[in-house]
Amino acid sequence: MHPILKLVTQRLALGLLLLLAASALIFIGVELLPGDVAQSILGQSATETALRNLREELGLNEPALTRYFKWLFAALQGDLGTALTNGQSISKAVGERLGNTLFLAFWAALFSVPLAIVLGLIAVRYRNRWPDKLISGITLSTISLPEFVAGYLLMYLFTVKIRLFSPISTIYSGMSLGEKLSAIALPVMVLVLVVLAHMMRMTRAAILNVMQSAYIETAELKGLRPFVIIARHAFPNAIAPVVNVVMLNLAYLVVGVVVVEVVFVSPGMGQYLVDHVTKRDLPVVQACGLIFAAVYIGLNILADVISILANPRLRHPK
Repeated sequence: MHPILKLVTQRLALGLLLLLAASALIFIGVELLPGDVAQSILGQSATETALRNLREELGLNEPALTRYFKWLFAALQGDLGTALTNGQSISKAVGERLGNTLFLAFWAALFSVPLAIVLGLIAVRYRNRWPDKLISGITLSTISLPEFVAGYLLMYLFTVKIRLFSPISTIYSGMSLGEKLSAIALPVMVLVLVVLAHMMRMTRAAILNVMQSAYIETAELKGLRPFVIIARHAFPNAIAPVVNVVMLNLAYLVVGVVVVEVVFVSPGMGQYLVDHVTKRDLPVVQACGLIFAAVYIGLNILADVISILANPRLRHPK
């Protein structure tokens, strides 16, 4: 078997095993939560007969292992169950909410990834000089700022002082693209500030590591301009670690938007999860946890595969 195909197959198999393990941990974690689901639905005044009937209707009287496999096989077929609080299909609700989260994450990535790469290239070009120190100082300041603090600061600046955007980032299907972009402008700014520093610093470190190579010295002896050497010779050979850190931050943009969506009341997966955690709607919590795990593991596996494909020693084995 070709080395690339073998490594890709191994990564995919590992990803499936990790997702299976994550689903088991999610189910066990929800099972260990204190309280009685039937009691929380019917209230404290419910009779024992009503509680017993509801537990039987929900399948709560079955062994935990049986319920886990039923839930897992149903999820594999696209059926995430029914929300306990409103009786609606979780799959349908998640489809709408996930689309909003991915829309928010897409625009945050569209700004943050190119900006991080350009700032990383500039930092390498002016290494240990004032542009490098300025970029590093600003990005370190933003990465140390919690999301909710950055969100409220931007909200105060752009909705109270300047009155440029709305503090509520609600989007719906009837809005135009311009209206949607205006609505999500503030949460996109917060997400860009959160992930920009990590991607920029990793880009800088990866390129500096490549700059010690012999072929970089050859390019310098040829008289090529420093920025041309960095962009055309160093950066393409540092792409593997850069791709890894970009994918990790893209995973965060999808999985870690809970705080940002709650601050700006954005109708995404994070807000959906928090709403149903407070209502103790366990099927929704399990479904959201499984989707977040699948996105995170999937993007990490994709980063591994891209790194494998970008490795010339694997593409052209001797």
